[in-house]
Amino acid sequence: MLPLIKLLCPTDFSEPAREALKVAVEFVLHFGAQLSLVNVVPMLPVLPRDPNYAFKVPQYEQMLNADAEERLNELIKEVTTPITNIRTILGHGDAASEIIRIAEKENVDMIVIATHGMTGWRRAVFGSVAERVVRLAKCPVLTTRVSQVEP
Repeated sequence: MLPLIKLLCPTDFSEPAREALKVAVEFVLHFGAQLSLVNVVPMLPVLPRDPNYAFKVPQYEQMLNADAEERLNELIKEVTTPITNIRTILGHGDAASEIIRIAEKENVDMIVIATHGMTGWRRAVFGSVAERVVRLAKCPVLTTRVSQVEP
């Protein structure tokens, strides 16, 4: 496992994910590792084939991808320590499955992922991407957690 050569840090652009990125950057600086910053764009539901339905799926997907790319690049600019060995990857579909697929494809040494600390009904309803990644990833996974007060 050591030294770490390739790290993967998934982000949903939330505050916990930003904190996980800070941790990943520390590993990059310490080991001189390469960092892949990943965002997974959800798949769009199948829409009716009614010819009068005006929703343009390809254009909407292009907008989602462009927005995610822009936000990833902005997030890289927010990293206070300049690092050159960072790149962005866009995934599509189920977040946990895509993170695991990308980690295997990129042959990463470790995934650094945030947990949102949801408990109770929120966790039951929304599930946990981080939990699925921990259970299914073939490489080590470091989870980070920011203390949050639930309303």
